[in-house]
Formats: sequence, structure tokens, C-alpha cells
Amino acid sequence: MLITAARRLAGDSLARNSLLIMATTVINGGLGYCFWMLAARAVPTWQIGTATALISAATAVSMIANLGAGHMFIQRLPAAGGDWSRIVSGGLIFGALATAAVATAGALVAPRLVENFSFLSGSTGLAALTCAAVAVTVTTLLDNVYVAHRAGRGMFVRNLGLALGKIVALLAVVAMGWHSAGAVLISWTLPILLVSAVTMIAGLGRLRSGARLRAAGIVAELPHLRAALTGHHLINLSQAGPAALLPVMVTARLGADANAHFYLAWMTASMLFMVSPAVASALYAERTNAARVSVTRAAVVVGAVVGGPGAVLLLAGDRILALFSAGYADTSGLLLKILVIAAIPDAITNLAVAHWRSRGEFRRCRRLNIVRAGACLSLTWLLLPGWGVTGAGIAWLTGQTASALLVFLLAATSRLRPAGADGCFGGRETAGSASQASAAVTEGCFGGRETAVSASQASAAVTDCCFEGPEAALGDSRGGAGGAEVGPADRRVERHEAGDAPAIRRSR
Repeated sequence: MLITAARRLAGDSLARNSLLIMATTVINGGLGYCFWMLAARAVPTWQIGTATALISAATAVSMIANLGAGHMFIQRLPAAGGDWSRIVSGGLIFGALATAAVATAGALVAPRLVENFSFLSGSTGLAALTCAAVAVTVTTLLDNVYVAHRAGRGMFVRNLGLALGKIVALLAVVAMGWHSAGAVLISWTLPILLVSAVTMIAGLGRLRSGARLRAAGIVAELPHLRAALTGHHLINLSQAGPAALLPVMVTARLGADANAHFYLAWMTASMLFMVSPAVASALYAERTNAARVSVTRAAVVVGAVVGGPGAVLLLAGDRILALFSAGYADTSGLLLKILVIAAIPDAITNLAVAHWRSRGEFRRCRRLNIVRAGACLSLTWLLLPGWGVTGAGIAWLTGQTASALLVFLLAATSRLRPAGADGCFGGRETAGSASQASAAVTEGCFGGRETAVSASQASAAVTDCCFEGPEAALGDSRGGAGGAEVGPADRRVERHEAGDAPAIRRSR
């Protein structure tokens, strides 16, 4: 039975790569937990607060400035051909430059606006924030290169080395007698930079034969990055931005000491929050590689992985936090339970966004994520002074629940609307005048397969936009269902690189 299950897993690309991505998450979370446990015992709480606040700020900067290059990799690399090196080089170089620029601006402005960010002032704060933010951007983009090629094993190995490197570096620094925020920050950042350098020098060549990074010709990537910025990046920013900003807001409202208590609970719960984004990325990668994968399968994978750890954290979360110190358990025990519950609606929204993104419904993805982000961040700002760090958990749960309910509402209305009607909330984004109504367009859900419907079948063309419906496009009179056939030669469908709407035009 185990052999049969192993064979099925090996043959199921979604499950295999989802599990490898999640194994990467577990390794990062579990070894990261050990890292912070060691740091909490070796470094004073207020110093831990400063380190976690700076790392949170670096993560937020990276999230803002990476230009959406990661999902651009997933979209373009499977069919990149000879442009592969240029695409990867351009994304990494421009993403790192943009991150350094935003980090510099943040280090210069934040201390002047918020007193609790005074640790960023001066050349030391500027250098620390810039190095940490660039490290996060580079390693995140490299992970997406592996995801694009469904090479979860390589990503797992590099992240295992990275996580172990952090612990080794921390032990070495502490053994040298350095017990400060700087020791924690160097131990956290240096291994990321070293492993990323090894990946760029040796790892990419293993991923794709003959691949190497080069700066020549990367200016040609700027139009693609601009498209990714307005498409994928805005979706990513509104989706993951709140998670990066919450510790920053806790620091701004309550101080670095409170952020130490918040961050350790947040880091513990993040082992659950990382699962659904990992599966969502694998789902999107499968569809860009033209694989037929349903949201139901992805949801089953998420549930199977999250269920056990979530139950453990609900039942024994206080005791787990007490491993850091009794104070952490007293202050953050309820917060941890709230965050664990919030992982359920968070997973619903993440899978829905991956599904709609693969169908080219970028506007719907952006608006859904903006609703979620707005609710989480605004409520966090309002509740922190009165509720303390628990207020951030309440705000997070409320925002995630609201977005999950909105997903079900959108799915229900999509099922009920008549054929040819526009999807609610900006769901189906097609262009065409009234005179072109007979040339209905359906968008494939497999990452860019677009099928035109012939005029003779226009009256019967129905596109299922709902969250869990069949994803098939009508072909011409010879093609039948399934989207495998392309429509008449006098029409073609163009989808912008990461734009909102496919446009119809007649070929000359």
C-alpha cells in the first residue's frame, strides 16, 4: 500500500511539488523556531524586539519592491527557450535594485515619522535594512524559479541549507560573546546571502542545462517587469503585504518589546499560513505548464497538511510558547489560538486567488485581496492600543473571514449569472465591441491557453467563471469541448503579459 501511494505521489505533479514546497515551509518554520528559541534565550527581550522589528521591516520592503518578478518567472519560464537566462537575470537584478532603493528610502524616512523606528537611523540601520531586504528579495525570487519548473526538490535542499546555516551562524556569534540585536540580524541575513550566491553560481545550471546569469540584454526585460508590476505584483502585494506589515504596525503602535511577543506567536502560526500559499503557487505552476488541476485537489492537500499541526497548536500552543519563556505564553497564548483559526479562511482566499489568476482574472484577484488587506490593516491599527497584541490577531481573523465569505459569494453569483454576462466583482475581463459579440472569447484556466469561439457557436458559448466549476472552452465545429482547438483563422486572442483583459482583433 505504501509503495502504491508513493508511486501515485511521484506521478502527481501537483501533490509532489506542493508537498516539497510545504516541506520547505516546515523546514523553514521548524528550524526557524529553533533559531528564535536560541535567540530568545541568548539575547535580551528588548534586543530581540529590535531584531524582529528590523527583519519585519525588511520583509515588508522586499514585498513592496520585488516588482512581481516571482510570478512572472512562473508565467514565462516554462516556455522561455533561449530567453531563460535573460528573464531570470533581469528579474533578479531589477528586483534587488528596486529593493535597495525602497530600503534606503525607508531607513531615511521611517525614524523621522515614527519614534519606535529610531533603530533604523544612521548608517548602521540603513545598511542592516538594505542587506536584509535584498537578501529576502533574492531568495524569494530564486524559490520562484524552482517553482516555475516544478523543481520542488531543489528548492527544499537550498532552504534546508539556509535554515541550518542560520542556526550555525547564531551559535557561532553567541559563542563569540555577542548578545545583541546585531548578532541576531547577522545570523539571520548572512546565510541567506551565501546560499543565494551558491544557488546563482551552481544551482541554476543544474535546474536548466547551460543556464547562467548575465547582465547583457536585461533592459529588454523592463516592459515585462512593468506588466508584472501592474498585474502580478499588485495581487501579491495586496495578498502578502498585510502579513509583512503586521509586525511593523505592532512596533509602531506598541513598541519593539511588544513586537517580540507578537512576532514569536506570529512565527509559530506562520507554519500554517505558509501552506496554502505554497499549494497555490504549485497550482498556478501546474496550470502554466498546461496541466489540468482542480481547486478541490489543491484544497485537499492544504487540509491534509494543516489539520494535524493546527490541532496541536490549538491544544498546546501555550506550552509551546512557554519554551521561549513564561512571559511569552502569558502574553501571546490567546493570540496564537486566534491566528491558528484564521488559517482556514486564509487558505480559502489564497486558493481562490490562484484559481482566478490562472484564468487571467487579475482584476478580481486584486480587488479581493485589497478587501482582505484593508480590513486586516485598518482593524489592526484601531485595536492594538486597547487590546494589545491580541488585537492584531482579532483583526487578522476578521479580515480573513470577510474575504473567505466574499469568495463564496462570488462563486455563487458566478454560477447563477447568465451566459455572456460579466463576472461580478470584475471577474471576467474581456474586451470587445457589440459588433464582436458573436465572437465570444473564453479564457483557458491553464496559464495562458486562450481559445476563440467561432461565430456559429457564439450563442452557445458559456464560460464557467465560478470558483469550482469546470474549466473548458468551446472550440470550433471540429474541436468539441476542452479548449484544445483554436477558432477561425480570421480571429485570434491576445492576452497581455500580466494585464487585465484579453483583446480581440482581426488578423490582416
